Parts: sequence; structure tokens; C-alpha cells
Amino acid sequence: MLLLLRQTRIVKLFNMSVEKNIVLALKQVHDPEIPVNVYDLGLIYEIRVDENNKAFIKMTLTAPNCPMADQLLQDVYDAVMDVPTIDDVAIELTFDPPWSKNRMSEEALLELGLL
Repeated sequence: MLLLLRQTRIVKLFNMSVEKNIVLALKQVHDPEIPVNVYDLGLIYEIRVDENNKAFIKMTLTAPNCPMADQLLQDVYDAVMDVPTIDDVAIELTFDPPWSKNRMSEEALLELGLL
């Protein structure tokens, strides 16, 4: 039982590290229409990694009719696939809740002159 608990903690710590690397990768992906990365822009709602090293990204767009949606999703996919140990990526696009500037980080607000 103690060994199982220790292994579970190691897996959780490993996944936390991988998720941090995913965040760093997502900070390299910029919305083509707004000069801010998708993470600080608040487009990323959830990041998970399962035991098979598959990353699950739940995200949104600034507008449902975004003309660059396909390119942005591909950029997110490519960035996450470049993270060491990630073998696959699934992206769920959602508009619930809808994006608003309240989701933006302080850094993004400063960069856009909104703070």
C-alpha cells in the first residue's frame, strides 16, 4: 500500500512538471490577431495529461467566428506535441463559458495597455 501511494505521488509530481512545460509551450503560441500568447490571453481553460502521456487541452477563441481558428488550433497542437514525453494531444474547443477580457492575465492586460 505504501509503495502504491509513493508511486501515485511520483506520477502526480511528474504530471505537474509536464503540465508546467505545456504552459511554457502554450506561452509561445500567439493569437494571430492579438499580440498576446494564448495562455495569458485566457484562451486555455484546462490542461490535463493522462497516464498514456496524452495531453488534453480545453480552450476557446476570442470569438466563435475567428477566421484564424484552424491555424491557432494547429499551432496549439504543434506546441504541445513538442513537449517532451507527450505522445498525443486532444484539443476540445468550447465557447462555454464565452471568452471575455476578464480571463486575461495581468501581464496580457499590461501588454495591450488595458491596465
